[in-house]
Amino acid sequence: MEQKQRIDRLPQNPITKGTRLTLQSGFTLMELLIVMSIMIILMLIAIPNFISMKAQADETSAMQSLRAIYQAQIQYQINFPSNGFACSLAALGGSSNSGPPTAQAAQLLQGDLASGQKSGYTFNITNCTKVTVNNQDMYTSYEATAVPQAVGKSGHRGFCIDVKGEIMADPSGGTNCTQTVE
Repeated sequence: MEQKQRIDRLPQNPITKGTRLTLQSGFTLMELLIVMSIMIILMLIAIPNFISMKAQADETSAMQSLRAIYQAQIQYQINFPSNGFACSLAALGGSSNSGPPTAQAAQLLQGDLASGQKSGYTFNITNCTKVTVNNQDMYTSYEATAVPQAVGKSGHRGFCIDVKGEIMADPSGGTNCTQTVE
C-alpha cells in the first residue's frame, strides 16, 4: 500500500495525465541481438580450437595405441616363439569368451584396436618379414601404422612403429614415416 501511495504522489506529466505508470520487465530486442552476436563470436573462436584439440587428442591416442600394439607384439613373441611376431591385428586380438589364447587370437589387444579402428585412426600391421624355420613360417619383423581417417579432422599426422619400438611420424598423414616423435 505504501508503494502505491508513492506512485500516486509522483507529479503527473500533462501529456500522460490520467495514465498509470507501468513497469516493464525483460530484455529489449536490441539487448537480445547484442547478446546473441557476442555468443556467436565466442563460438566462432572456440569451435576451431575445439577441433584442433580433438585432433591432438586423437593423435595422442594413436601413439598410445601403437605402443600397446608394440607391447602386444612382445607378449605374442614370448607366448608363441615359433611364430615370431603377429602379422595382423586380429592375431593380437580375440575374445576371452572364445577359450584360451591361440596364435590366431592371442587376446593381447582390446577389441576396438584389434578391429583396426580407434579414435579417428585406422591401424594396420604391414611390411612383415617372414622366414621359414623347420617348415614353419616365422615373422621376424613388422611395422604397425596409424593413419587418420580424415586428415585434418581426426588427426594431422600418420604414425608408424616397428620392432625397435620407436614411433615415427608422417606429417602428411600417411605411412611414409620419416620424422621422430618426441
